[in-house]
Formats: sequence, structure tokens, C-alpha cells
Amino acid sequence: MQVSGAQGPSVTSYAYKASLIGSAHRFELTDAGLSWHIAGRSGLWRYDEISAVRLSFRPVSMQQHRFRADLSHTGGGRIRILSTSWQTAALMAPQDNGFRDFIIELHARMAQSGSRAELTAGLGRKTYAAVLAFLAVLTVAMTGLLIRALMIGEFAGALFIIGFAALFAWQVGGFVRRNQPHSYSFDHVPKALLP
Repeated sequence: MQVSGAQGPSVTSYAYKASLIGSAHRFELTDAGLSWHIAGRSGLWRYDEISAVRLSFRPVSMQQHRFRADLSHTGGGRIRILSTSWQTAALMAPQDNGFRDFIIELHARMAQSGSRAELTAGLGRKTYAAVLAFLAVLTVAMTGLLIRALMIGEFAGALFIIGFAALFAWQVGGFVRRNQPHSYSFDHVPKALLP
């Protein structure tokens, strides 16, 4: 992230590469609004034209510590901003400080403009309910397998199930906890959804 403005208007910028192929997605917070450049297209959204912001925690296999901001425009457009950038075929680098500072500054500028945007955190309510239902079914199945392994005296299998369940709970628990759906305000941006 870069901040400039000693001689003129204040500009805060952020960029990331969404894939190895293609140019970087670039964003600037200017006095006029959010300026964006994505895949050869560009535009300027006034801060009061941003109708919704959703923050979420979205880990992927190559980057377990990845955050995402989805912005919606009153005219129907959507922009996705990620906290990681592709560096090489095997490396996705985090940009934690730049992403966090950019998102906090975006919220501050939207608040200053009198924005009435819907601010939500986590997954959508239906998606979150589906995730919880899947985890409940998986828990019942794993418990059944554990009981069966103990009943037939297969203690190595029982230990494997316990170990797998602990690893799975550790990996998925943070995702479920951070992505619990809720609303927030401009002055209380959820820290759990920022790097």
C-alpha cells in the first residue's frame, strides 16, 4: 500500500495479482472515490455509490491466511479484493499490512462521505448454515466410526480417527469461527477478518 498527497489530493493505493497470468488488480482511494483497474477495465466508484461491503476469511491450499473484501456498487458491479498476491507458480505471498490499512482507510472514507452501505462480515447466512449442517453430519459419522473402532478393539484405528478429527477441527474451526455472519459498523471493523 502506498499513501501520497504531500503536494496534492490524498491517494491510498493497493494492488495484488489474482493469478499468475494477467496484470495486477490495482485500487486507489482518491478524494473523488474508489478508482479501480482490473483486467484492462477501469472505473471510479464514489464512496456513497458503494452499496455493500462483505469481509471474510478465505484460506486456500497455497495460503492458509487469506482474507477477502467484496464490494458491491449501486449500479450492479462487484469488486473482489484479496490479501494475497501470486508471486510464482508455487508461491502466493501475503500482503497483510497493505490490505488491512487499505480496508480500514476505505471504511473511513466511506463513513466521511455519509455512505449507507450494508456492512457484513463472514459468509452468507444460508452458506454458513449449510457449512454447519455438513459439519454436524460429519461429526455424527466420525463419532460412529470411533465407537465402532472401540467396540471391535481396533485401538490404532480409534487413535487415527481421534487424530484426524483433532486436525480437522483445528483447520476448519478457525474458518467457521471467523466467518460467522454478522453486521458491523464503520467504526467497528471486525479485527478477526483483517490480517
